[in-house]
Amino acid sequence: MLTAIRVKKEEQMDKVFIIAEAGVNHNGYLKIAKKMVDAAAESGADAVKFQTFNAESLVSKYAPKAAYQKKNTDKGESQLEMIKKLRLDFNAHKELIRYCRIKKIMFLSSPFDLESIDLLSGLGLEIFKIPSGEITNLPYLRKIGSLRKKIILSAGMADLKEIGIALEILISSGTKKSNITVLHCNTEYPTPLEDANLRAMLTIRDKFKVKVGYSDHTLGVEVAIAAVAMGASIIEKHFTLNKKMAGPDHKASLECDELKQMVTLVRNIEKAIGSGIKEPSKSEVKNINLVRKSIVAANNIKKGERFNKNNITVKRPGFGLSPMLWDAVVNKKAKQDFKAGDLIKT
Repeated sequence: MLTAIRVKKEEQMDKVFIIAEAGVNHNGYLKIAKKMVDAAAESGADAVKFQTFNAESLVSKYAPKAAYQKKNTDKGESQLEMIKKLRLDFNAHKELIRYCRIKKIMFLSSPFDLESIDLLSGLGLEIFKIPSGEITNLPYLRKIGSLRKKIILSAGMADLKEIGIALEILISSGTKKSNITVLHCNTEYPTPLEDANLRAMLTIRDKFKVKVGYSDHTLGVEVAIAAVAMGASIIEKHFTLNKKMAGPDHKASLECDELKQMVTLVRNIEKAIGSGIKEPSKSEVKNINLVRKSIVAANNIKKGERFNKNNITVKRPGFGLSPMLWDAVVNKKAKQDFKAGDLIKT
């Protein structure tokens, strides 16, 4: 008898939530941001995510640029000057939310300061994405935790102790643990493959018993796809309309056709991962009796003759007695004549 090995319901694969990360790749222009909404919706992503910040609240005038920012932007400007150019104001946020509704894609944005949390909360966001840089920001974590919304917490640059403390703060501030997903992440743009460390995602899951995902900054799509195969419930990936555009993140982002390819591959992997139930699939049931074997007569057998290892054998097809019944058949008397190749009946 075939026995299906079933997994617990909570271990079965749910639909991966795909976030197309527009970030600041709109370069501060609402028109470009709306084109990015179009591209994200066309790709099949579940959400398009931007960044919400007050430049002066986010960066001091003394803050240096990251190495990748220096490489991809004007070396003479400060980080504050760069950030100011990339900000979307309140009205732009309202318009993007309205436009996302039309395009049937979820609007998300990462707040980078306390005022921006209030702005997004006032606009009705139900999911708050905490960027990696805020995982050690106590007032920020308390404020978002107190909203009691769903939270996606990026853990780039963090160790397990820091992740644990951030989770404690969010939970003690009012957010249910079941409403938090932690994204493993590396914040180098682009991330070297040897630093992706996807197994860390599973370490986070097992250590804190939380849902996990992956925010991918590697080039290409293969690492994100591997993360899905390993159990990521959320995939976040930067995209751009054109990698040649000026700005800090364009070169490490996917272009629109690549984003669409990634979404397609994620959905294919979801299908391939399946439910975890081990039993014959619908597509292969028809092959069972063609590929498996039966006990057949090796040569002519007379009625009353006993079956033995010399006069019976095992061959395809599998419409007759299973070879697993071999021991039960040997030494039994034949109830009829059999010609060589006949399926044995007892």
